[in-house]
Amino acid sequence: MIIDCHCHAGKGDKMTAPWNTDAPIETYLRRARAAGIDKTVVLAPLHGNYQQANLQVARIVARYPKRFIGFAFVHAKRDAGRIFQMVKHAVTRWGFRGIKVHGFEAMPTREVCEAARAFRLPMLVDIVSRPEVVDMFAPEYPDVNFIIAHLGSFTDDWKAHQQVTYQLARYPNVYADTSGVRQFDYVVQAIKRGGPRKLLFGSDGPWLHPGLELHKIRLLGLPADQEALVLGGNALRLLRAARTGRNGVEVIRGKQPSEYEHTAATYEPRESDSEFHSESISPEAEYKL
Repeated sequence: MIIDCHCHAGKGDKMTAPWNTDAPIETYLRRARAAGIDKTVVLAPLHGNYQQANLQVARIVARYPKRFIGFAFVHAKRDAGRIFQMVKHAVTRWGFRGIKVHGFEAMPTREVCEAARAFRLPMLVDIVSRPEVVDMFAPEYPDVNFIIAHLGSFTDDWKAHQQVTYQLARYPNVYADTSGVRQFDYVVQAIKRGGPRKLLFGSDGPWLHPGLELHKIRLLGLPADQEALVLGGNALRLLRAARTGRNGVEVIRGKQPSEYEHTAATYEPRESDSEFHSESISPEAEYKL
């Protein structure tokens, strides 16, 4: 199974750049299917209100429940004091299986890490070329799995890439995704230093082509069992650890976040969960090309 662990979906609201304006999922779907990608982790673009943005993602996941896995995007500062409730709602009502934090907005705080710990969620973190912060949160929360986006830098910061490759080896709970890494040799270094169990294929779609990003993994020339870990096995292992609501995905249609923000949600972890999502409420048919 091939799992893309990093793709954005939905509308942004700031409209100053592609990553906060629109992340069109239909283009990504067409490219991902052509590339042979089976499942994709989807998360919002940068947004001024992540309650609204996460609701958009939940509706997309409900539309394509066999293909998409939702992550809850949070702003560690702006959402302070309500992060646990936001994550709880996303997990127990929508079946989300991870958290996304972008260091451009705010680095992970204890509040975010505690929410990840409570539901055993992996946290995808864009550290924006600041690998020193990994040395702060990784040892403080050894039971939280952190996936460092872009191997530490989307802006081709070779020092950040290099330091993250060492952090993969140093911390058992630190992983990295391969999305947007321009210098191929740093992906090679990540495998050599961290091993194939610490790297996850990601595309940063829809803006980057998933087929092109996937080809970078193929070019590593790994043995089949190691390539399978990078392409999906590692993501599957981290995602299956998440505690989700018993009733699977519930999408509240036609409501604004203020109307469901304080809805009570019963937390009932499952001992095993072989499928990413159970039944959703009236999902539309899966996208057909």
